[in-house]
Amino acid sequence: MSFHDFSVPYESDARYAQRVAYFSMEFAIHQPLKIYSGGLGFLAGSHLRSAYELKQNLIGIGILWKYGYYDQERNQDQTLNVAWNEKQYSFLEDTGIKFQITIHEHPVWVKAMYLKPETFKSAPLFLLSTDLPENDYVSQTITHRLYDANVATKVAQFILLGVGGAKLVDLLNFQPERYHLNEAHGLSAAFYLYQKYNRQLSEVTKRLVFTTHTPEEAGNEKHDIYLCHKMSYFCGLTIEEVKQLYQHDSDDFNHSLAALRFARMANGVSRLHGEVSRAMWAKYPGICQIKSITNAQNWRYWADKQLYRFMEAGDNYGIDDRKKYLKKRAFEIVADQTGKLFNPDVFTIVWARRFAGYKRAGLLTRDEKRFAQLLGNSKYPVQIIWAGKPYPVDHPAISEFNELVHISRQYKNMAVLIGYELTLSKRMKQAADCWLNNPRVPREASGTSGMTACMNGSVNFSTDDGWIPEFINHGHNGFVVPKADYDNMYVQEQDDYDLEKLYDILENQILPLYYENYGVWREIMKNGMRDVRYQFESNRMAHEYYELLYK
Repeated sequence: MSFHDFSVPYESDARYAQRVAYFSMEFAIHQPLKIYSGGLGFLAGSHLRSAYELKQNLIGIGILWKYGYYDQERNQDQTLNVAWNEKQYSFLEDTGIKFQITIHEHPVWVKAMYLKPETFKSAPLFLLSTDLPENDYVSQTITHRLYDANVATKVAQFILLGVGGAKLVDLLNFQPERYHLNEAHGLSAAFYLYQKYNRQLSEVTKRLVFTTHTPEEAGNEKHDIYLCHKMSYFCGLTIEEVKQLYQHDSDDFNHSLAALRFARMANGVSRLHGEVSRAMWAKYPGICQIKSITNAQNWRYWADKQLYRFMEAGDNYGIDDRKKYLKKRAFEIVADQTGKLFNPDVFTIVWARRFAGYKRAGLLTRDEKRFAQLLGNSKYPVQIIWAGKPYPVDHPAISEFNELVHISRQYKNMAVLIGYELTLSKRMKQAADCWLNNPRVPREASGTSGMTACMNGSVNFSTDDGWIPEFINHGHNGFVVPKADYDNMYVQEQDDYDLEKLYDILENQILPLYYENYGVWREIMKNGMRDVRYQFESNRMAHEYYELLYK
């Protein structure tokens, strides 16, 4: 096919005729395409799938990571090992497009690969690579590792996504009316567009929209402005011109602040995150409006359709039988990885997502005595599974993972799994009776794993953060830790309060209900499945982006 004068290879719906280029560092479209790390990628993947289902006039722009994020393997003692293995993809098409961009005052060759919509039922996706023989070795490594730990490499990756992506869009002659930045990684596109439109900032603002995912200022990307300048991030502007353009005199270049000042509109990824973001950035004049568009996940990809068929037919026996089968199948993975045989008749808690300090993976284990009582409870037996990938150089998170591995040696009914990507994620949601989520409020911008857990017959049990305040009706479709006055608590106080409440609700409400009144438990599961399907399905989200952000 021709990639000049590119248009989406299907007839777009008139409601979504506006051309949009969607920039993201990662896309979790399907397990075989390993170019994602976690939630941001899961969101972007669901967005592209829904854009395809709704026939939206949208293309994705990303990066083809040679070694992916990393492969999560084990050391001899079962602790975490980080491995970098080259990935190969026969299903990507070479567009034949090659072009140069400037990185570190040096020309770098870029090629574009293409993922056809019909391959995985997603909107068209273009992936950029610098891993070419025409480039020197350092330039080749730009697209080796997602979120490279080396700061200069990371800035080079941002330039590739932003400048390289915007230049590719020009070469495709796609002419988007909106450039949508999923996080600020691709912000260098704004400087490319600024030069393209004769340094008219209004022409950039007219086209740029921005989704922020970070609920605290310290978590937003900042880099030394002199390094960014040396790396050619600003497309030829001087440091003084950059500071004047984005109205900020600091020597730390704040990517998110620049995005909020250059964009016509931005959004947070839950109602709560929208409020937190507006309050957080309020001290900066000249930023754009920040709306709320709550994240969602693609039902067609994630949901167990058989569970839904039984639910719609009112077949409770079918639901129970199907859920037990899903648990049994997932437990084969547990047995294969850990040598532990889990029982599908036993209440199963799963904590699975990226390991990060504020997500508090090991919170339940901090009270050793109570944890031992929970796992030794003969009246209400429990099984617990942990899974998730820390950042490969996040040593505190890796230590937390390894600590759980060591604790698991003491218990037949506790397992810690590796390889948490799309396929294992789905299996863990099918394994779970209870999907445990306990981030430190309000650190979780959205957190979407619980949505897909519901789609597989799992009941959410969470602290009241991210999307949860919009969803959980306690005891009706899930369970939630009641908020305390967290603003006036020390971190340790907050952790102690949440831990006490988690155990209280688990021991006195959830376990007795599951074992003594399963009919009510099943109704809670069904309510969650119903409520999540329409309110937190990514077709709703993709539609809202057109209605609220692009128009």
